[in-house]
Amino acid sequence: MRYISTRGQAPVLTFEEAMLTGLARDGGLYVPETIPTMTESQIAGLAGLSYEEIAFRVMRPFVGDSFSDDDFAGAISRAYKSFGHDARAPLVQLAPNHFLLELFHGPTLAFKDFAMQLIGQLFELSLTRRSERVTIVGATSGDTGSAAIEAFRGLDAVDVFILFPSGRVSEVQRRQMTTPEEANVHALAMAGDFDDCQAKLKDMFNDFAFRDEVRLAGVNSINWARVLAQVVYYFSAAVSLGAPHRPVSFTVPTGNFGDIFAGYIAKRMGLPIEKLVIATNQNDILHRALTTGSYATSGVIPSISPSMDIQVSSNFERALFDAYGRDGGAVAQVMEDLKSGGGFSISQGALQALRETFASGRASEQETNATIRSMFGRTGEILCPHSAVGVKVAEDHLGTIPMITLATAHPAKFPDAVEAATGYRPPLPNRMSDLYVRPERVTEVANDLVTLENLIKERRSR
Repeated sequence: MRYISTRGQAPVLTFEEAMLTGLARDGGLYVPETIPTMTESQIAGLAGLSYEEIAFRVMRPFVGDSFSDDDFAGAISRAYKSFGHDARAPLVQLAPNHFLLELFHGPTLAFKDFAMQLIGQLFELSLTRRSERVTIVGATSGDTGSAAIEAFRGLDAVDVFILFPSGRVSEVQRRQMTTPEEANVHALAMAGDFDDCQAKLKDMFNDFAFRDEVRLAGVNSINWARVLAQVVYYFSAAVSLGAPHRPVSFTVPTGNFGDIFAGYIAKRMGLPIEKLVIATNQNDILHRALTTGSYATSGVIPSISPSMDIQVSSNFERALFDAYGRDGGAVAQVMEDLKSGGGFSISQGALQALRETFASGRASEQETNATIRSMFGRTGEILCPHSAVGVKVAEDHLGTIPMITLATAHPAKFPDAVEAATGYRPPLPNRMSDLYVRPERVTEVANDLVTLENLIKERRSR
């Protein structure tokens, strides 16, 4: 299995190399050269299997020779053993033809655990056999950072630096990043918003001298392995509702586009997905782009769903790569237009290709609050604000085909928003009940590349 860059000018890599590299050296994102497919009988054969068994069958063709069957199966088993639900990703019915896929039973209570726990295991396998160490730098709007820290904390071969926008994540999200005691973990609260953090991360990857000196590795959703691990729960959910003999649709609350792009890969593999619905909050650049054909940044407006407060959706580049017929030059040009001018126009052909797979919608702050409140009253289900955005948009797209909305985080990660909407303050699980009294360890940093690079070089282990 070979991996190529969306901008067409980077070396072709194996799965393991792409995983350890993260961002391609031409600034692009790695994608498989070809997408493996599953037959109807192979998909039907997933029924009744454990989540781990489904994960192995779905992901194995993408791994190639990078890991043996035993090593890969072992990594999957270790990745999900600490999840708090035996189904790993259980389905809950909200209404006729509407289901909620609960993705918050991992150790940090967010969907990012599905990918990050597996990446942690695979990194450890790779680095141990290579006798190497790396410096992982990540940018987060809330959940990626805590999931990365949980996956890599205490590992000998890894230093972890997580950038998050100061004052723009929930208290639970912040404390999950700032309370780990391990010396290899560094939480950096950066001035600005998530897009600023993400921009600095990309700048570090494009500073090849720094990148090579510290052995920089990335675990943001720019990392292909992150996307691949998220493909699995589309299969497990769809098969539970009768796939491949019955089509399904998915609504995905998304800011950075990685989670819904995983659904696109599942569809390309042969899973009968009728429609993938992009659900955005008031920072609705993806909805506007799909509606108008213009991807134009307009500044981030803080919301009660902060993990979606994004204007530069990195993984959208992967979707554009296919929409433009895998023309790396065309993708490089629109990405340059975005960087230099704050936006770009999607060609008519590419826009048509995107619309054939994706629909979209948005939820205002008022609609998000109302959805949390009404769903609690009608079903007893407590939604985090991000999941509520998904449910609201999904309700606008319901039809005869079953709709599955992804619930991306535990409501206890956003207790203020949930309490304001319902009057009920969701408690943290028992294993995290002392989170609010754990001492924090965090460094406030300026939005400055040189300052960040010097801090990382100073603090990383040699």
